[in-house]
Amino acid sequence: MSFPPPVPAPARDLGDVRLPLRPELADEVPYGAPQLDVPVLLNVNENPYAPSEEVVATIAREVAAAARGLHRYPDRDFSALRADLAAYLARESGVALRPEQVWAANGSNEVMLHLLQAFGGPGRTAVSFAPTYSMYPEYARDTHTRWVTGRRASDFTVDVEQAVATIERERPAVVLLASPNNPTGTALPLATVEAVLDAAARVEVPDAPEVAGRRAGAVVVVDEAYAEFRRPGTPSALELLADHPNLAVTRTMSKAFAAAGLRLGYLAASSALVDALRVVRLPYHLSAVTQAAARGALAHHDELLAQVQQLRGERDDLVAWLRAQQHRGAGLQVADSDANFVLFGTFADRHAVWQGLLDRGVLIRETGPDGWLRVSVGTPAETAAFRDALTDVLSEQED
Repeated sequence: MSFPPPVPAPARDLGDVRLPLRPELADEVPYGAPQLDVPVLLNVNENPYAPSEEVVATIAREVAAAARGLHRYPDRDFSALRADLAAYLARESGVALRPEQVWAANGSNEVMLHLLQAFGGPGRTAVSFAPTYSMYPEYARDTHTRWVTGRRASDFTVDVEQAVATIERERPAVVLLASPNNPTGTALPLATVEAVLDAAARVEVPDAPEVAGRRAGAVVVVDEAYAEFRRPGTPSALELLADHPNLAVTRTMSKAFAAAGLRLGYLAASSALVDALRVVRLPYHLSAVTQAAARGALAHHDELLAQVQQLRGERDDLVAWLRAQQHRGAGLQVADSDANFVLFGTFADRHAVWQGLLDRGVLIRETGPDGWLRVSVGTPAETAAFRDALTDVLSEQED
């Protein structure tokens, strides 16, 4: 099977149709990884294990109860779900939160969009540090927020001095940090996050309201979509919330909860920050069915987190195996990972390696810096298929 690399689409040829598309969208293409029908799918960081029958039964029961009230609008502030999420975060991270400090939406993508709608916008800037999640600039684009990226170091960590200098120079309204980072898997030390928070608090956002003669500083968003997969001893930025009212920590149920199809993302922050998001959210943006399904899954967090522990072990084994492989006389480079995926390389022609794996029925992701590839952690059988396929491809390239 052959699948060409994605290329930007030309400007829309609408024939006789004339639509007032925003000029900056004319050459844009929709976000998305390739969706191909192959035996082993390891390209979008899904949890490879389907929910158990017990989890399915609980979700079905909760959804059935919600369905009996579908003639009414849902709780637009989803109070019960926020309480459940706060209780879960307290158990997972040891950080006690009030329900009013939690917000949720249709995937962490919508949570991020709410943040940029509330704190970004025309005349404002958002900053991040590349390589990082490729949707961030799209959130900025869609909210007319200027987008600026600093650079990560060669080991994909964030250099504190450079980060602080970037923030002082650009005076952003929003700073986005992913930890663990996508596509590298790199987690940030709390000292790095604190340094960014301090720099962001010193910034005066140009058109922000003044309090005591000083304009408000920037909001720092730490995207912890993969936090449950972090290695022992790797902290969560949730630990910093009490001292930093300008901090928001985002999470998702897509990964650890094996609920990518549910579309439920959430964040923890000060209640004042959460109240700002309530201004920009659409009315009743979380359906009664979504709320019910999420609460059903949360009721099984112990079972689901035990599964996460298994995936952590499989990830660490995969990192060790990849580092033992040779390619053209040198060992493969593998980034340290606190996520459920691994970034590895480097290849002079990474697309040829990607295509060779696809030809053998294994789909991974061609993303990240030049020369690197990303593979999600699968079941033991899927990981074995990936190892066999990659061994084949590397051997073929040696000939």
